[in-house]
Amino acid sequence: MRVVVVGASGNVGTAVLRRLAEEPTVTSVVGVARRVPRADGSSTVRFPHDQVTWRYADVAADDVDERLDAAFSGADVVVHLAWAIQPSHRRAYLRRVNVEGTRRVVEAALRAGVQHLVVASSVGAYSPAPYGPRRDEPVSEAWPADGVPGSSYAEDKAAVESLLDTADRETGLVVSRVRSALVFQRDAASEITRYFLGPFGTPVVRRAPLPVVPLPEGLRLQVVHADDLADAYVRIVVGRHPGPFNVAHPTVLTAQDVADVVADGSLRTVPYGTARAAVAAGWRARLVPVGEGWLDMAMRVPVLDTDMARTLLRWAPVHDAKDTLAELVQGIRDGAGTASPPLVRR
Repeated sequence: MRVVVVGASGNVGTAVLRRLAEEPTVTSVVGVARRVPRADGSSTVRFPHDQVTWRYADVAADDVDERLDAAFSGADVVVHLAWAIQPSHRRAYLRRVNVEGTRRVVEAALRAGVQHLVVASSVGAYSPAPYGPRRDEPVSEAWPADGVPGSSYAEDKAAVESLLDTADRETGLVVSRVRSALVFQRDAASEITRYFLGPFGTPVVRRAPLPVVPLPEGLRLQVVHADDLADAYVRIVVGRHPGPFNVAHPTVLTAQDVADVVADGSLRTVPYGTARAAVAAGWRARLVPVGEGWLDMAMRVPVLDTDMARTLLRWAPVHDAKDTLAELVQGIRDGAGTASPPLVRR
């Protein structure tokens, strides 16, 4: 089986490459990236990058069709992971990469005669969780995927879901989407720091531990370790499983759980409106990398029911949810990263 991974040099992509290298049915892997890992005089490309044939392509560039056609030639499966989070103030650019870029990948897959397309979606694609006492009831893949209003990330994920619905109905392409929770691993610490903490938040988190951490009331979140998520991707690829799959650790982390990891249990809850106003002001002043839409999404997305992944894929997470968060936080404190360009230490 020949597998092409678009966006192969990032957080999820690197983990997927590691897992594909262990799969005997996969005979060759092509990695497509805008920032291609390469050996030079200052660094050495290591596993899994050195076992991949690399191709350059920028899904937002004018020449993307030609480059994707070359990369997809002879492919049985394409796994599309490329996604832009920054620069968050350039909304049109994000839309061009995330939605238009996915459309170009779908069209290239059809031109190449690819049999199976697997696309990274997210819990952010889902409509808000139910209000009231049902807020924390896990939702299945049947929950509406219309995004959280006001979040550009969620809006783009929902637009991609709609695009994939059309491809599913109107072509013979087998389409799968992976709706994952927050994806963490130590190797991604520097990337996540740049995307979400920025130059002002990073020194604060690197204090070990914080004396107290302020978090909005009612915060709860799910995570999944990148290696566990990669295992789900490869099970979908090998089994050619169509349709959406929720992938997350079933444990729902609370604000107190976050405080236990970041601040040895010292938590100070703040009203959601206060936290939102602070994030909005910081983003507009360019003091924080992401705006209030991210907080809106974090507070409103549903809890994921992962029964379908467990039943059809025979998938189960190996890494504990709280340990996964702790691994990331320790990686941030250590300035961890890899030689892959998106994950490089800075």
